[in-house]
Amino acid sequence: MAHGYMQLFDKRLKVFSAGTEPALRVNPMAVEVMKKAGIDISTHTPKSVDQYLLEEWDYVITVCDSAKETCPVFSGKVRHRLHMSFEDPSLVKGSYSEVQNEFYRIRNDIRDEFYKLFESEIRKKI
Repeated sequence: MAHGYMQLFDKRLKVFSAGTEPALRVNPMAVEVMKKAGIDISTHTPKSVDQYLLEEWDYVITVCDSAKETCPVFSGKVRHRLHMSFEDPSLVKGSYSEVQNEFYRIRNDIRDEFYKLFESEIRKKI
């Protein structure tokens, strides 16, 4: 979801996303709630963070506490390493409606926090 928003904020940004334990596909509920925000992430594919460890990055941002704890060390140059703590909505239990509401809530939190980062730091550098 963060990937989708960052690309929406500025098309010139090169955005990559990866996980420490990537799923086989993007969570269908994430695709659904992002589509409601006008962002199509249906063609995104989960990737392993391991494939990016040796590259140079302006920002490496972890977005959930488990990723922060298990994220491997990037051997390439990383200018800014940040952590933004969001619950993993795929772990939420409950009815379809309850799970969907959590995806919406977390989607909106991600949008708001990443927009603050974009406005306060990133926009100035592009």
